Amino acid sequence: MKFSTLATTLGLTAQATALGRAVVHNNCAEPVYLWSVGGAVGPRQTLHPNEIYSESVRHDAASGGVSLKITRGPDGLWDGSAQTNFAYSLTGDRVWYDLSNVFGAPFEGDALSVNSDDPSCGNICWADGVNPGGNHVRDCSAEATEVLTLCAWDC
Repeated sequence: MKFSTLATTLGLTAQATALGRAVVHNNCAEPVYLWSVGGAVGPRQTLHPNEIYSESVRHDAASGGVSLKITRGPDGLWDGSAQTNFAYSLTGDRVWYDLSNVFGAPFEGDALSVNSDDPSCGNICWADGVNPGGNHVRDCSAEATEVLTLCAWDC
């Protein structure tokens, strides 16, 4: 699903004075599990097929940034399972986004895409769910909304 369609459907278009959002869309056929981790670990979120998790970008004083840690298993954060991390750091009027895998590649074989409502940010595409190499950090306006789509149709 293209960002503009998803954002319009969710009402996620950024307003000029509002901070943007970090969004995860589970387009996979099975549930995934997500934790928002900064200086503390937030509660586990279960995203069933076609469900969305969204949070306003924020500065975490303890860690400097926030990572949305995503696994295929319900205890994945605690049992050493492979994780995809969609991280961001808010610094003044800029937000830095990053996509990475830790302990393996939980979405290997499935496309992962990060799309922004700010065309200057650039998109991230992992066609096979694995880092294809290179830099996957994006520098965006703090008002930008970034959507990570798991099991994307294309990127």
